Amino acid sequence: MKNLLLALALCSAAPALAQTTKKATTTKKTTVVKKAPAKATPAKKTTTKTTATKTTAATPAPAPAPAPVAPLTEAEASSGLREALTTGITKAVAFASEPDGFNLNDDIRIQFPPDAQLVATTLNALPGPIGKQAVEQATNLLNRAAEAAAPQAKDIFLNALQQLTLTDALSLVTSGSKDAATQLLRKNSEAALNAALRPSIVQSLDQVGANAAYTKLIERYNKIPLMTPASTNLTDYVTKETVDGLFILLAQQEAKIRQNPAAQSTALLKRVFGGK
Repeated sequence: MKNLLLALALCSAAPALAQTTKKATTTKKTTVVKKAPAKATPAKKTTTKTTATKTTAATPAPAPAPAPVAPLTEAEASSGLREALTTGITKAVAFASEPDGFNLNDDIRIQFPPDAQLVATTLNALPGPIGKQAVEQATNLLNRAAEAAAPQAKDIFLNALQQLTLTDALSLVTSGSKDAATQLLRKNSEAALNAALRPSIVQSLDQVGANAAYTKLIERYNKIPLMTPASTNLTDYVTKETVDGLFILLAQQEAKIRQNPAAQSTALLKRVFGGK
């Protein structure tokens, strides 16, 4: 009897056992770890070899050597110097002839004559119109006379310029002095220029009232006790100062042409002075 009951129990338990085994097997299959996907094998790079063709740059042809500059001739030097001085004289006279061309230019302003400096110093110490104001007015008129006479100097200067020789011209052009031509012109013609300009100074001193104003001052000064009487003659002094002033302006113009390429306004001036 016991054996029969045991057999029945085993028979009834068999399906359950089979089912449990099946579940375990299923579960075991489910827990299988998935393998990571295999890495893709990178494609082989196709290397294209480029054969560089070396290009050798063409060597530029050497620039042709500049043509040698022909030496300056005496004729070129003479023409260039005359042109430079003519330009300088024209501008110098124009500047001097302007209103206040002498009066406001400290380089050439005409003061009282040396033998009348004591007159100016003495009267400057006096107040009002009989003193400093009168001296200043008379000085201004001396310069007005020079400005009025200056235009007459142009032709006188140009005539003196014609006396320069070819040999003079070449040496002056090549000189290292910035006013060499002006100095030679002054040496050769200053006395003649003073004599030629004197009549114009006489006329202008009267026209602008310089003689009258100056004479009045001198007479006032000569009345001061114990003073040595001063001269009232202005003509020679103002003539000399006017010519001096014109030569100073001309020297400045010559230096500009020699040293400043912008002032070398023609091909000839560039040829003669451009190489300096």
